[in-house]
Amino acid sequence: MARAEVLRAYREVLRATRKSFTGDTQMLKASVIEARSKFEENRHVDSESDIQRLLGDAREASQFISTMIVQARLNDRGGYEIRPRIEHAGATLEMPTEEMLKKSA
Repeated sequence: MARAEVLRAYREVLRATRKSFTGDTQMLKASVIEARSKFEENRHVDSESDIQRLLGDAREASQFISTMIVQARLNDRGGYEIRPRIEHAGATLEMPTEEMLKKSA
């Protein structure tokens, strides 16, 4: 049963990253690598309480990625625009600074 729960949590994280980083190949690849790394890092955990804690962490990460990350896209006018979805309702919007945007380019 634990294996099935772990796989379900892993797929939820991947689904959240795919949805949040659609069109951003670099971030999508990086997030998949990071998710895989975290799950692999804990592959040999066998304590039921530790597994449940890690599953909770994975669910929290999926929720955070789905509701707290909105991709900004460069528009034709040279500015950035965002399109928050219903999942982002109630979230605090933090606009990236020009310095942050230059670092990510």
